[in-house]
Amino acid sequence: MAGAAVIRRLQPQDWQAYRAIRLRALEDAPDAFCATLAEAQAWDIGEWAARLERAASSGIDCPLVAELDGAPVGMLWAKVDAEHTDRVNLFQVWVTPESRGRGVASRLLDEALAWARERGARAVHLGVNRANAHVVRLYERAGFEAIGTPRPMREGSSNMEQQMRLLLAAGE
Repeated sequence: MAGAAVIRRLQPQDWQAYRAIRLRALEDAPDAFCATLAEAQAWDIGEWAARLERAASSGIDCPLVAELDGAPVGMLWAKVDAEHTDRVNLFQVWVTPESRGRGVASRLLDEALAWARERGARAVHLGVNRANAHVVRLYERAGFEAIGTPRPMREGSSNMEQQMRLLLAAGE
């Protein structure tokens, strides 16, 4: 389909694109993430490449980027949970404002869920700002359900994060 986003894994050499899109996400949607723009801007330049280096060699990370016409327009980071190795957690899900409504987030989510299934994950977890009803609906359409009690996104924040879970296999 013409104009469809291309989804691919970020590689260590993509650190500048990762840095640019991550900082843009934090600037555009400061209430959507636990990290802040100031925190990310303070990272040493080498940390950006190091994160992708660790992801490439870890076997438990899947940093994804969505591209339209070769330009990054979205991201999602999937990672196997450190304590529950049959669980994958999703982080850093974001799409540029000008690319929203084009199925980019759904394509990123589909790719992350396929990766989780390939790994044999039994469940996928994420946290979402409850005020972002559009994104909550995206996850609900994919089969995610709210679990637990919402909690502040970060200390001092009035934004509430809702944990959600998608069961891929019985037993979670």
